[in-house]
Amino acid sequence: MASKVFPGEFSSLEKISDFIEKHAQICGLDENATYAVRLAVDEACSNIIEHAYGGEGLGNIECTCNVLEDGLEVVLRDKGKSFNPDDIQEIEVGIPLEKLGNRGAGIFLINKLMDEVHFEFSKQEGTTLVLKKKK
Repeated sequence: MASKVFPGEFSSLEKISDFIEKHAQICGLDENATYAVRLAVDEACSNIIEHAYGGEGLGNIECTCNVLEDGLEVVLRDKGKSFNPDDIQEIEVGIPLEKLGNRGAGIFLINKLMDEVHFEFSKQEGTTLVLKKKK
């Protein structure tokens, strides 16, 4: 297990991506799986900055990588505004991106890229997002 705290800023996304890639390689994910995890984490962190914190520099993102026997688990924690994933409308596949609106496409993408996606919400601990990718 390895954890690191990053400032909730878009400039942190590259550093977070490097952190994820390092642990994806350690656990033996192939190039496609590693790319999928990096993209999903990038989207999740962008959502944390934009929606949970409401902008850059307003909180941190804690990133934990757990190397599993069958893949990689990434845990993201923030202390921003929580939300109910069930309230996010399903997106309509096949329509132009500009007509999607500003909510839901990121969660759809994350769910498609990862094998498991789980949110936990706590007033004391904030939001925890658990992402798993199998080899």
